[in-house]
Amino acid sequence: MLKKIKWLGHSSIKIEAEKIIYIDPWKIKEGQKADLILISHSHSDHLSPADVRKIQKEETVIIAAGDAAAQLSGDVRVLKPGEKVTVQGVVVEAVPAYNIGKPYHPKANQWIGFILTVEGKTIYYAGGTDFTP
Repeated sequence: MLKKIKWLGHSSIKIEAEKIIYIDPWKIKEGQKADLILISHSHSDHLSPADVRKIQKEETVIIAAGDAAAQLSGDVRVLKPGEKVTVQGVVVEAVPAYNIGKPYHPKANQWIGFILTVEGKTIYYAGGTDFTP
C-alpha cells in the first residue's frame, strides 16, 4: 500500500510503499534502507554516492542516468530518456530532463526525470529540467 511521499530537502524524495524508493538522495540522514534508488543526473546535489551508501542494501537496485551510473556500485542499471523498466513491481519510465538556453543541463547529456507506477499510482519526478517540448 502506498503510504506516503516525503520530501527530504532540496530535490530528494522518499516514497514509502510495499517497496521503499528514494529519488536523488542528498544530504540525508541515515534512514530506512531502500529497495530502489533513482538518480536523475550526475550533479553533486542529485548524485551523492555517500548518501546512496547510507540507504543501500545488498539487494537494492539503482536506476540512473548513464554518467551517474559510473559513480555508483551494486546493482546499477542505466536508463535513457524514453526507456522503461519494471523493477520489483515498480514501473520506471525515464523522461528527458534538460534546460533550454542554459549550459548546465544540456539535452545531449541524456539526463532523466521519472514517471513511476507504484501500486497503481503514477508519480512524476521532473529531474533537473525546464518546461520542454
